[in-house]
Amino acid sequence: MALHFVTPEATSARPGTTIALTGAEAKHAAVVRRVRVGEPITLGDGAGVWLDAEVVAAAPSLVEVRVLARREDPLPTPRILLAQALAKGDRDELAVQAACELGVDGIVPWQATRSVSRWEGAKAAKGRERWASIVREAAKQAHRSWIPEVVAVESTADLVRRAGGQRVLILDPSASERLSRVVPDERDIVLVVGPEGGIAPEEIERLVAAGAERVLLGDTVLRTSTAGPAALAVLNVARGRW
Repeated sequence: MALHFVTPEATSARPGTTIALTGAEAKHAAVVRRVRVGEPITLGDGAGVWLDAEVVAAAPSLVEVRVLARREDPLPTPRILLAQALAKGDRDELAVQAACELGVDGIVPWQATRSVSRWEGAKAAKGRERWASIVREAAKQAHRSWIPEVVAVESTADLVRRAGGQRVLILDPSASERLSRVVPDERDIVLVVGPEGGIAPEEIERLVAAGAERVLLGDTVLRTSTAGPAALAVLNVARGRW
């Protein structure tokens, strides 16, 4: 499979035109991935545009490619979003990375009651930027034409509001309804994954009262880093994505 790169220049590019990769993307292509003249690659803008191209010049500061073909992929609908509770260490980041590789359509950082990590003030912007960087690199690795959006950190009250128009599914090991038996409808799905200590009972009560559903992923209790990606795999099959 051809190497894949992301550049905003892909948005307006057409077959026969030349695109220049500069800065970090050029260095990554020429130095890290060692692209060579004549090598086929693919490019995208992260918003649905997909280009087939070939390298015509390669240097650490500038890589030029000629566009051979173009397509535009529609945004997948309904979407599957991951509301990932903030967690200590890098467990939440591992969840976000794997979910992106598995095809999640959006990431919602969730400041749960039991989250040890706290995104407050300047740390909230820095955390979102960090997650967005992880998502971008994971999307490139997975050769995705759409890079999922990472929204600003949300509270439980924000998730309660989402339950008014989206299908909010709470991964709860004490639930009786299995996720594998959930019949998809036309609403966007929001998978809610708690932190290491689990979701607080009062949070579950508020969400359920707003229309959210408690679902069981399986007979074992997964870490916060693996629960979301595992649930996403189940939904990918249910919705015919896999």
